[in-house]
Amino acid sequence: MGDDARRDDWERATAWPGVLASVAFLIAYTWDILDERPPTWLHVLLVTVLGAVWLFFLIDYVVRLLLSADKARFVRRNKVDLLSVFLPMARPFRLLTGLSRIHAFRGDTAAHLRRRVLVIAGSAVVMFIYTISLAVFRTERYAPGANIHSFGDALWWACVTMATVGYGDYYPVTVTGRILAVVLMIGGIAIVGTASATIVSYLNERTQHIRHQPPADPERRLDLPRDEDEERETPKGGE
Repeated sequence: MGDDARRDDWERATAWPGVLASVAFLIAYTWDILDERPPTWLHVLLVTVLGAVWLFFLIDYVVRLLLSADKARFVRRNKVDLLSVFLPMARPFRLLTGLSRIHAFRGDTAAHLRRRVLVIAGSAVVMFIYTISLAVFRTERYAPGANIHSFGDALWWACVTMATVGYGDYYPVTVTGRILAVVLMIGGIAIVGTASATIVSYLNERTQHIRHQPPADPERRLDLPRDEDEERETPKGGE
């Protein structure tokens, strides 16, 4: 069995544990940010969960890298997994790569690809807005002159920013917050563009499919009893 085959076996075995680890990290990460004064035991539990998930992601990435025949290609195609090892904010996005490794979303057919892109693009939008909102709230809530003081404010700001509406009622004032805003705008354009291209491709595919279908046979009729008048042949030439 080749290295890539063994890597595929590893990815199939760790697909669902990876999804569950990503969900656990997202819950612990959210709780750690929103709860300003958690009890000591809860803080220790959250830190333990965050550390355990990071260790799982690290081991998973190293094992998959070692089992890959073309390691440079593996690194290029798994940038999110690499970022999740070093950046805590990128770790919730491992949920998206975990979904793509589940059997229902694997495959190279047009239907599999379209399903994978639509599900992952929709999840990416929600995850992107939610994660950036958490990070901006954490950065802005105690900054001098800040106007984002709650997670609701941060979530509203992220939604209108990603939708390119930009009401201007909430905005980041820190350097980190503005960098996150730029990331949100660029990512929003990329995600919306990908989803739009997928929808257009699907509609075009359906149009081509309908166009190449054989026309319905107008001579085809139901096999029903015919009237006696229809059985009689009409005389030719007015006879």
